[in-house]
Amino acid sequence: MKNIFATLACTVVFCLSLSAQTPSKPLAVGDAVPIFTLKNQNDKTFNIKGEIGKHILVIYFYPKDESMVCTKEACAFRDSFNDYTKAGAKVIGINSGTVASHKQFEQHYKLPFILLSDPENKVYKMFGVRKKLFMSGRQTFVVDIKGNIAFSYEAMLSGAEHSNQALAVVKSLKTR
Repeated sequence: MKNIFATLACTVVFCLSLSAQTPSKPLAVGDAVPIFTLKNQNDKTFNIKGEIGKHILVIYFYPKDESMVCTKEACAFRDSFNDYTKAGAKVIGINSGTVASHKQFEQHYKLPFILLSDPENKVYKMFGVRKKLFMSGRQTFVVDIKGNIAFSYEAMLSGAEHSNQALAVVKSLKTR
């Protein structure tokens, strides 16, 4: 009898923890970008509200600094950084890593863009980015100059493709 109650209690706790981690509905094209504030790799406060209307925003969520696919993804954004800048876009990477981890990642790979620390995955949830295989999800959003989602791309194992897809959208927005 004791084991049944222990099993039931563990099941309830597990289910509650899963529901607490479940993000809101995924953002779709046309939705307004959520307003958020996070710390960047230099421990400075970044508020997205101050960027809307100034730039096209490329916001990519990735699981972990220094992991193989995440590094390929970050380096793809780095290698296309001048193209993004010429098109009027600002690149922003977000994950749950610490400010210090982001700083090391930035320095190790000479990343010229913003990395934001979301330790409680609040912004992940705002965007509706879902976990995959016990890891934070990998999803890229392009936000137009008006602050609306113009594009979303999700592919867990194709890190570099996120930059290719986003850049094509950014260039198309620039010509409109």
